Amino acid sequence: MDVSFSAFSPKGIADAPASKSAGHRMLILAALSDGESEIRMKTSNEDIDATVRCLQQLGATITRTDSGWSVNPISAPPASAVLDCGESGSTLRFLVPIAAALGVNATFTGHGRLPFRPMDPLKEALKKNGVAVSEGFPLEISGKLQSGNFTLPGNVSSQFFTGLMLALTRTSEKSVVQVTPPVESASYMRLTLETLRRFGVSVDENHDVYAITPTVPKSGVYTVEGDWSNAAALLCLGAVVRGLHKNSAQGDCKVLSVLQAFGAEIHTENDVVQAKLSALHGINFDASDIPDLVPVLAAVAATAKGTTHINSAARLRLKESDRIESTCALINTLGGFAQATDDGIIIHGKTELAGGTVSSFGDHRIVMAAAVLAQNCKAPVIVKDAQAINKSYPTFFETLKSIGGALHVL
Repeated sequence: MDVSFSAFSPKGIADAPASKSAGHRMLILAALSDGESEIRMKTSNEDIDATVRCLQQLGATITRTDSGWSVNPISAPPASAVLDCGESGSTLRFLVPIAAALGVNATFTGHGRLPFRPMDPLKEALKKNGVAVSEGFPLEISGKLQSGNFTLPGNVSSQFFTGLMLALTRTSEKSVVQVTPPVESASYMRLTLETLRRFGVSVDENHDVYAITPTVPKSGVYTVEGDWSNAAALLCLGAVVRGLHKNSAQGDCKVLSVLQAFGAEIHTENDVVQAKLSALHGINFDASDIPDLVPVLAAVAATAKGTTHINSAARLRLKESDRIESTCALINTLGGFAQATDDGIIIHGKTELAGGTVSSFGDHRIVMAAAVLAQNCKAPVIVKDAQAINKSYPTFFETLKSIGGALHVL
């Protein structure tokens, strides 16, 4: 599917989709809980669907409802299972330790760039605590995760920490997880801790050391908040967005402070947010805690006066695309100037870009960045293989149309 984006003036209010990050965590804890839960989550996507599918294979009963998901927890895990994670890194990294804690001999499959996403630190931690893990992909595990002391690097993926902490709710004794600095994506770790505590799980923190007491998570009714990561694209388009918590544990709420640094005017009232984008100028910013925002913020920088330096983003090379290279290719193809560095991007802003035809690189974030760039292009922006958006935000095109977006499916 190819899509054409053109510049438009947003009208009305766009509703933020449900947080993918929070949704993964709540669905998993509900599947490990003491009874039936309702996860109120008004939107879904391919990554969430992958997590639901895998939890069902592990023995949970999960059904879609008008308000989200009904979850009956895992009571009798299977002896073995084949778990298709799609292209979801969260699903793979969260559920490998979960399956190990349940004692399931599991084979994890997937497609796209998923087989190339780093897993070694998590695999080593599991191997030291009772789990046999295969090399290569598909990934096979056997044995049962034991309580103990775990060490994880803080600069590869916070998803290792999340998966392990969720799994340790099901072991027999208290465990300690130490995260070695430098720690990147710390906000995602905070989101995990906040979600665990909402489900009644006790975690003690001492700097980068976390002690978790095994606790059966409490069932109940849980509401997934709005997604700052995906809403960032709408904010970078200049839209008014509803359903965002200003004090969210989601690190991507920092999109507001970065846009403000560019010179945008930020307006908030209750859960409604708008960034007015005019007279923007280049900035330097560290993307270590907000890697998912880089493509859309780079799109903003492409027409901001002066030069923008995006740093500490090396992990983007191992996402659904090499996002440093794909973001640069996107901007340059449309007539801008972006240069890749080892760990980021240098962008020289231009008043206006030409437009043209670009690849999605199979990456949902690149599709959203193309829509943002189209706001300052003379000609339309045509995105090839735009169905990549379904990974995280399948209603993105529908949302754009609801606020007057000029887009056409070709």
